[in-house]
Amino acid sequence: MILAIASGKGGTGKTTLAVNLAHAFGRPLQLLDCDVEEPNGQLFLPGDALVEEIVTIPVPQVDESLCDSCGECGRFCAYHAIVSFGAKALVFAEMCHGCGGCAKVCPQKAIREIPKRIGVVEKRKSGDIVLLTGRLDVGQAMAPPLIRAVKECLNQNMPAILDAPPGTSCPVIVTIRGADFVLLVTEPTPFGLHDLKLAVDMVRELRIPFGVVVNRVGSGDDRVHVYCRRENVPILAEIPDDRRIAEAYSRGNLIVEALPEYRDLFADLAKKLLKAGNGGGG
Repeated sequence: MILAIASGKGGTGKTTLAVNLAHAFGRPLQLLDCDVEEPNGQLFLPGDALVEEIVTIPVPQVDESLCDSCGECGRFCAYHAIVSFGAKALVFAEMCHGCGGCAKVCPQKAIREIPKRIGVVEKRKSGDIVLLTGRLDVGQAMAPPLIRAVKECLNQNMPAILDAPPGTSCPVIVTIRGADFVLLVTEPTPFGLHDLKLAVDMVRELRIPFGVVVNRVGSGDDRVHVYCRRENVPILAEIPDDRRIAEAYSRGNLIVEALPEYRDLFADLAKKLLKAGNGGGG
């Protein structure tokens, strides 16, 4: 089973849920931290890095001695990463998606691809949990290729939890595509509901089964619950607004270890997800 944990907005508790749920499954599994711009799963699952792999994408390099300024490369590129205004082609590597199309359409064969580093994938082991972390280099703008590199390390013979970036943009789509089930984390606030609606539309468009976890219950109102009832979206768990949870999180401790009374909550959620991943969902 591949479970993705996502949310329409940041700060709802995705990583809190991911690391505690991974512990609650009680079996060997993989946790993929796909929030590559700000990964923090390693703060809760300590362990020495076993492997670190550099990730690159191919970007074009123009041989000016061969370029005749025809502009075919610029007309092909949908992202304007290479342009030619009657002069030699200019490359904007930060905008390049690494598709290689410019090199293929160049009639003079003046373009070749060179590797450009965008980040690393780290692998570490914490008990029964294998943590795979993508870490985007500072200043790099292209998160999706690094997320795909993280997912390529996934062992299909083990259950996996994917901790997605916040929001509903391209990095999230790349993370959750191919998952068996998506768990959307929200909070009972106006902002939480607004962004939950966006996330629900996203997973419905991708036709992936999903359910909701409401975090910090008691801190807001019932508008999220009303929406879920109206839209027939299953709420699989509710986590109370408990100051002790925030204190444990701030110290880098797992809830299920610092506050044993919450172990059953996460264990029950794990059972529901295993069942949902085998054919249920919203």
